[in-house]
Formats: sequence, structure tokens, C-alpha cells
Amino acid sequence: MARHLCSLPRQPAPSFGPGLTAERLGALLAGRRMWVNGTVLHYCFLDTGSDASSIPVPGTGELRRVPWAGDAGQRDVVRDGFSQWQDLGLGIIFTEVGDRHEAELRIGFQAGAGSWSAVGRQALSLGWGERTMNLGCDVTPPGERGTVLHQIGHALGMVHEHQSPFAGLHWDDEAVYAELAGPPNFWSRQTTYTNVLHTLDACEARGPVWDPQSVMALPFGPGLVLEPERYRTGLSPSATPSPADKEFVLRWYPPIDPGVPAPLVPFRSVPLALAPGEQADLAVEPPETRDYTVGTFGDADSVLVVFEERDGEPRFLAGHDDGGGPGNAAVGVRLVRGRRYLVRVRLYSTWGTGQTAVMCW
Repeated sequence: MARHLCSLPRQPAPSFGPGLTAERLGALLAGRRMWVNGTVLHYCFLDTGSDASSIPVPGTGELRRVPWAGDAGQRDVVRDGFSQWQDLGLGIIFTEVGDRHEAELRIGFQAGAGSWSAVGRQALSLGWGERTMNLGCDVTPPGERGTVLHQIGHALGMVHEHQSPFAGLHWDDEAVYAELAGPPNFWSRQTTYTNVLHTLDACEARGPVWDPQSVMALPFGPGLVLEPERYRTGLSPSATPSPADKEFVLRWYPPIDPGVPAPLVPFRSVPLALAPGEQADLAVEPPETRDYTVGTFGDADSVLVVFEERDGEPRFLAGHDDGGGPGNAAVGVRLVRGRRYLVRVRLYSTWGTGQTAVMCW
């Protein structure tokens, strides 16, 4: 029986400055979607009566308006999915909120519009009235719950495992196009290419070993894969995070150290002794209320995020990814005396001397 598959929208190719070494470019491709560890990702359900949009009716060329709301059972399945990822011990925290303006992740259940999610930090580029995730089929049957875990994996920054260049899959392209053009997916050739036939850059894959049991791989029936021979009968990945999935997310989002972050005092730089992919967490308690700049220095590509602690929870205040450009990551923020702020810096790569630092002034 054909399955509803994940239909990620086509994304523009990333643009980086000229002259990057292969090492720098690889580090940027590998980490550009990932959140800084310790981020609290707030999610909400878009279920008011006004949340709706038009989708094409397969085979007719007509459009019909379909609401985004899901019922209580579907919402509970999504909550369980977030809990299942959280229970792995991630440093990322998922928290449900009722106000979409407080939510980085906004979830709809528009039937017939496909199941998809913004991948990692791509969610921040979408407006408050837009979904960052849609579940386009009923996810309450046991066989469909893996769809929810798969989409949350995308929200964490994970990509399709079956598109890894290390999978070595040789598809019967026209058979794949024909299969996915029919029910229940009704995909265009572009959607099929984007989600199945396109091979990711090696730096975007999570590692040199392919994991056919990953929850981020899609299931396929027989006759679509020509080689390797053992997959001619189809692909049947796990509906839950595999051991390799768990290792990947815990490498990027290890449990947060409950200790006190190092202080970041205005006008005093703090050296950063980070390896690629590592992160530094610092705390700022401003001596006066005013506008500040928080930034990095040195020969490095990094992403810097400032959070304000509210009721013991870090809330996103500002961030900057230097994106491989010639400058460094820096943000301008207004800090209030008597409040506490967290600065988190994740390193992509270094060059030159490799010496880096962060300062608030």
C-alpha cells in the first residue's frame, strides 16, 4: 500500500562568499541549519477558524480552501512526538505555547497539502502567520506516527537520510516519478526530485555511513531501487529514531551543563577555544540599561545568539550568523540592568591564526 511521504518544499541553494576553502564550505553546509544548543523551541498549533489556505484538487485543476486545524487526537500525537525526541536527553527543549507570536515552530494539519517542515533554523525566516510544519494526513493511526517523528527531526535540522551520497542508491527514475505522481501523494516531478532523486552534498549528510533504519529515511515499495540489489524489494526504515539518529542529535545537542556559564563582562573579551561544531555559553548581567553590541572577533565562521532569561527560561532576543563572510557575528541589543542574558556562540570553522574571542561593549 502506498504511503504518504514527506514533501519538503524546494529550497534555494545556499549562497556563500567567494574564495572559501573546501573545509570552510563543508563546515558551513553541515551546520547552517542547526540551532545553538540550549535553545528552547516553542511550538504552537494553528487551529483557529481563520487559519486556512487553498490547495489544488488532484486531477481537476481546481482549488479548494482547506483549514489548517487538527483535532485533539492529532495534537496529542504531535505532543508525544516532541516528548519522544526530548526523552533522548537533548539540550534543545520543546515547550508548547498558545500564542503563535511566541512560537518558533507553528504546526498545521491541512489535509491534502503534504507533510513537511522547515529544516532547523529555516523556521526563523518564515512569518508569524505561516506554518513551519504541516501534517497533511491523519497521524493518529500507529503506522503514521513515524511521520510526526520524521518532521520533528527536520525541525531539529536533520535532512533526508535516503538522499545521502553515501547511500549509493541507484533509482529507476521514471518509475519513481510515476509512482509518486499517483495517489496518495500526487507529486510533481520537481517535488519528487527534491525529496527523493536529488543527492545531497557530502557535507550535508550526517556522516560517511548511511543508516537505512533512520527515521529520516522514507519508505519505498519494490521496483524503485535498481542498486544495491538488496534494496530492490524496497526500503523499510524504522518509524522511531534509530541509534544513529540518536547519536547525531546528541552530538549537536548534548545535555546542557547545569553549571554556571562563564561571565561576559562589558569591555572584557573572552577567548574562545572551540573546535568546529563546539559551542561556548556565557552570561551577561549588564551594569546599566543601554544599547550594547555583542560580537565575536578573529578568523572564524560562527553563529552568535543572545537570549534573555524570563522566569528561568532563555528566550531568543537576537542572533547573527556570519555565513562565511569576511566579517564576524555581531548583534546590537538593549540590555536591562537587573536582568540576566545568555550568549551562545557555535563555531563552524577557523582559518589563519584560528584565535577567536567574544566581547560585549
